[in-house]
Amino acid sequence: MTAIAAIRQRDLFAVVMLFGIYSLLTAGLFMNLDAVDVAFTEAAVGAGTTTVLMLSTLRLTGRYQRRSSHSPLLPLLVVTVTGAALVYGTLDAPLLGDPGAPAHQHVAPRYIESGLKEVGTPNLVTAVLASYRGYDTLGETLVIFTAGLAVLLLLGVTPCVSQRPQAEPLDDQAVLKLVVKVLIPLVLLYGLYVQFHGDYGAGGGFQAGVIFATGFVLYGLVFGDGNVQRVLPPHGLRRLAACGVLLYGGVGLVSLFRGGAFLDYDQLATDPIAGQHLGIFLVELGVGLNVFAVVMLIFFAFSSRRGEP
Repeated sequence: MTAIAAIRQRDLFAVVMLFGIYSLLTAGLFMNLDAVDVAFTEAAVGAGTTTVLMLSTLRLTGRYQRRSSHSPLLPLLVVTVTGAALVYGTLDAPLLGDPGAPAHQHVAPRYIESGLKEVGTPNLVTAVLASYRGYDTLGETLVIFTAGLAVLLLLGVTPCVSQRPQAEPLDDQAVLKLVVKVLIPLVLLYGLYVQFHGDYGAGGGFQAGVIFATGFVLYGLVFGDGNVQRVLPPHGLRRLAACGVLLYGGVGLVSLFRGGAFLDYDQLATDPIAGQHLGIFLVELGVGLNVFAVVMLIFFAFSSRRGEP
């Protein structure tokens, strides 16, 4: 029975790795379609961080499923109603790739023709996400923040790993530790480049936050997450995630108090283009801080429970 359970666990690990490979191939497909920013996000989140978190989740699961203490009828009803509502909401949506869709007839031409003149950023994707669709991006930032809170509430509050004895998980892998020490500064430097170069090339706060967190996650996997928590304590990360959301919303409030609309970056400076650049810089920084803190909190939430029964 133990051998069968071990084989099943190895199969699950293989499935997770296949998901990671699929995400990497999907990122290559997006690159082929010239959707560089989407490919960036898919490679960083799908092939990178999500794979690591799924592997960490498998380490927390036992060999046998526990008997549920509640009836599955209520969760089944909630999932059914939610799925039916989502399907109903897509009935009036245009078909994928339909050239007559409203987005292709009205929205996209406006962005392409006026994006550089009104926003002043060479990267049109950044102009759309951070300026034209600033409300949507603020909602996505709140969703990420809420997801981090939900994970912490579901897993409960656990003691800090650095406060209890813990052996390094890979203390006998000298070559791996040396390679990781060389790679981590490059990963962090690249994360900073993606954060502050998103106006001119592929990238932005979402991608930079994930890449920056990946460097610390990699260090935690090799040298022990207790060492990472000495640098990034969880209570500080919770405040950092909230500060990222508050920074984004604060930019909107400043533009509102200066006589403009919410998230109207033109009000942040005397020159509208300079105001756009300043607003995009600040909101992207808020997104990066929020994403980085939430990814690290989720990683700590999983890794700190490895020693629990």
